[in-house]
Amino acid sequence: MSNKLLQLLDSEAVCLKMDARDAADVIENLGIRLYIDGYVKDTFVDAAMAREKKLPTGLPLGGEVNAAIPHTDVIHVLKPGVAMATLKRPVIFKNMISPDEDVNVQLVFLLSLEQPKSQIEMLQEIASVLQRPETVEKLMAATTFEDVQAALA
Repeated sequence: MSNKLLQLLDSEAVCLKMDARDAADVIENLGIRLYIDGYVKDTFVDAAMAREKKLPTGLPLGGEVNAAIPHTDVIHVLKPGVAMATLKRPVIFKNMISPDEDVNVQLVFLLSLEQPKSQIEMLQEIASVLQRPETVEKLMAATTFEDVQAALA
């Protein structure tokens, strides 16, 4: 189902049961992993955090777990990749639809995409993954990268 997402998910940039202080901590942690693995420029983390403040990406899913899909402009990206984190406890992201509302997020996909069109396509693909409660449950229960791959397969 999520072939493109599976292809772009970097095993080194998947953090399961992350103990994060806040949304910025998650973005920084995942962004640094993408930077170390050569996906993004050193401007990426700051740009992703700045964009999150202006255009939040918190997504209420209607169940126990909510998600966020932070990303930034293509000029900060070297090659396509996706980082992912499941969180031990929720952190607050602002709501994508209603930016004044807080969303308690436990599942984060950080996108590193070098084409604006591919960003839109990946956002749609992740949104379709997030609409399947059983997939979200499997992602949250994952303890290995293989578990994540199986949940998305």
